[in-house]
Parts: sequence; structure tokens; C-alpha cells
Amino acid sequence: MQKVALVTGAARGIGRAIAEDLARDHKVAITWRSSDPEQLLQSCTDILAIRADLTETGTPQKVIDQIIDRFGRLDVMVNNAGLVTLTPVDAFDHAAYRATFDTNLTAPAALLAAALPHLTPGAAIVNISSTDGTTGPDIAGAYGASKAALNLWTRSMAKVLGPKGIRVNAVAPGAISTPEKPRTEEVLQEIRQMAPLGRVGAPQDIARAVRFLASDQADFITGEVLSVSGGAQL
Repeated sequence: MQKVALVTGAARGIGRAIAEDLARDHKVAITWRSSDPEQLLQSCTDILAIRADLTETGTPQKVIDQIIDRFGRLDVMVNNAGLVTLTPVDAFDHAAYRATFDTNLTAPAALLAAALPHLTPGAAIVNISSTDGTTGPDIAGAYGASKAALNLWTRSMAKVLGPKGIRVNAVAPGAISTPEKPRTEEVLQEIRQMAPLGRVGAPQDIARAVRFLASDQADFITGEVLSVSGGAQL
């Protein structure tokens, strides 16, 4: 029987690449909030697309209910939806901090709580973190802190859910070039110089890492945060 995967925030960029990759041999549901997933749905016509703001109370439960109603099961959950905010130290913005943590940490926790009754041994959760969760960006401190918290939550949930046969891991992308957010050639060159592999990452690099961690080939791996950055953190 085909496995069922949920990928949040999958209308574009990394999320879209993950959804397209998993759709080759999974039944896939995605969530989206503001970016229209039309292009994804044209290439993957069987995907269930759910418009949802996962930070709203009760919405994660509604999302899981729709997936179960459609597919009857859930095997893989990829928490990709994220929010990057600029939070300079001299201009504190309470709303920005709250929105960042609500999106990057609280929403995955709420989704997991809603999904847990439907997850059976062999299920896998993959959280999309960031190398900023360990390096600490200077003008996006709230974002870096939220990803650091997501890393710790990943390890905590791996401990809690391991006895149930459910694995929890994370992928931490480095600099990834997406069509929606093109970088100048000057910035691209700086990134290439920082990475020992000498290139900028692509969304498909993250999708392949997610596929591995979500698969049975990684059935003895849990609680890990896999950096996919071309070695930029070395």
C-alpha cells in the first residue's frame, strides 16, 4: 500500500521540491497559505492541496482530518512551512517574534499532536530546520532561535516517540537558491566560496535528504539534524 505524506508550505521553493519528489511513490497532501500551488498541481495532479494557516488554533486538527478522510492514513509528515523575519536588536517587535515561533515551532507541535493517533510504527517526521539554527544570524535572531528550538524539539520528540516506532529527524538547509528568491551573482559567488563543494544548493538537494530520512532506509536514524549545506559550516 502506498504511503501517505504531508508536506507543509509546499506551494513553492523547497517545499514544492519535496512534494514533487515524494509524489513519485507516495500519496501526497500539502498545505499552503498565501502562495498559490497551481504550478505544483499541474505537474502532480493527484496531490491534495489544503489552504491553511497552521498558526490558527484548531487548523492543524482540521488539516489532519482532511488527510485521513481522503487517504485513510498518514505515514510521513514534513514540517516545511516557515517564516523568516528580520528582528534587529534595537527595534524589538513582539508580533514578529511571536509569528516566527508560532510558525516555525508551535505549528509543527500542533500538527504532531493532531496526527499522533494516526501514526503507526514506521512513521517518520522530518522537520525543515536551517543552519541558522546553529550559526545565529545577526539581523534575524528570532528566526535562528526558532530553528534552534526546532532542533531541540526534534530530539525531544525522537525520545518520546521512539518507543512507538516513530522516527523524528530534521534537515538543516544552508544557502539554497530558489526561482522565487533569486540572488545576485555577487552573493552567489560569496556562497560558493564559503562551501567546500563550491556550489549553491538547490531545492532538490533538500528533497533528496528528506526522502532518505522519511524512508525505511533510515529506519535506525532518529533525533538527528542533518546539515545540507555543501560543507559551509566546516
